[in-house]
Amino acid sequence: MTSWQESSTADETMTYGRRLRDLEAQAFRTARTLAKHREQLATIRDHQHTAFGHTDPLSNAIGTPGEHTIEQRLGTIQHILSALARAQDIDPETIG
Repeated sequence: MTSWQESSTADETMTYGRRLRDLEAQAFRTARTLAKHREQLATIRDHQHTAFGHTDPLSNAIGTPGEHTIEQRLGTIQHILSALARAQDIDPETIG
């Protein structure tokens, strides 16, 4: 192997080493971002569970059966849940 070939091989090894370190750093950042998102999703799920757990008491507070139509009661509940979502910085229009 000539000195040029040895130099070229050494340069390629350094380039691959740098690229590997860059990929490892990017993987670390991605994993950290995913962990943050997982925590945020857990918090959102807890908030939703709490909000949806209050649906029956909310509907009873809104009116007794027969006092308002189901449509009216559901509409009122939707407004309340949307307000709860907005209070938690969640856009109710983007929730599917």
